Amino acid sequence: MQPDTRTVALLGAGKMGEAVLAGLLRAGRPAERLLATDVRPERGEELRARYGVRVVDNATAAEADVLVVAVKPQDAAALLAEVSGRISPQTLVVSICAGLTTDFFARRLPAGTPVVRVMPNTPALVGEGMSGISAGAHAGPEHLAIAEEMFAPLGRTVRVPEYQQDALTALSGSGPAYFYLLVEAMVDAGVLLGLPRQTAHELIVQTALGSAVMLRESAEHPAQLRAAVTSPGGTTAAALRELEKHGVRAAMLDALEAARDRARQLAAENE
Repeated sequence: MQPDTRTVALLGAGKMGEAVLAGLLRAGRPAERLLATDVRPERGEELRARYGVRVVDNATAAEADVLVVAVKPQDAAALLAEVSGRISPQTLVVSICAGLTTDFFARRLPAGTPVVRVMPNTPALVGEGMSGISAGAHAGPEHLAIAEEMFAPLGRTVRVPEYQQDALTALSGSGPAYFYLLVEAMVDAGVLLGLPRQTAHELIVQTALGSAVMLRESAEHPAQLRAAVTSPGGTTAAALRELEKHGVRAAMLDALEAARDRARQLAAENE
């Protein structure tokens, strides 16, 4: 296999941009083929010292073979106005800007520029992320393959049609926060039941980790795994009855619909 000689530039090196940078380095891409930009000089120095990459201005970064746009959605239009004149139509633009469509980028880039939209999530920071990948109008299978290769070191990837991105954002993009809230509530409950907070935390985190591994590696449906824990008339059945009584399923559906609708609203606001 020929080594990948493409230069990749990160436009905006916040937490998720840094996760992409670290993943590329873990995958063996040379630091000299990586560029990064950030509006804060001290952040640029931090990245240079930590990873050995070149920190440049946006105009220089725009000449890379692959541009990963990782700025806040509200800053994307100004950034594209600044760099579009220096971007070649052969440049691959990868957006991880939540809510922004590939059409948003296509209207602000040279005609025919391939754009791939990616929605990662924060577990990418520890190599266990989930990234949904969608092709824009001018992106072909080869561009999707490049994006998948870039995000594979951050966890797992899945290709979805772009119209499903808002649902994916609600489910996996925002998903870690739902689990953190559940763990927080369970730890508080453990303290109420008399456990030391650190013990409750350790119990729940390991239980969550083990349950996630079983879900991923088992061929069984979640309902089957739940049933295996639920003895008739037992403690688990009593707890699940209370959760159902309080409408946990309905609350989760309402929450995901709210997240999806907010993603659509953000896209409309930034247009």
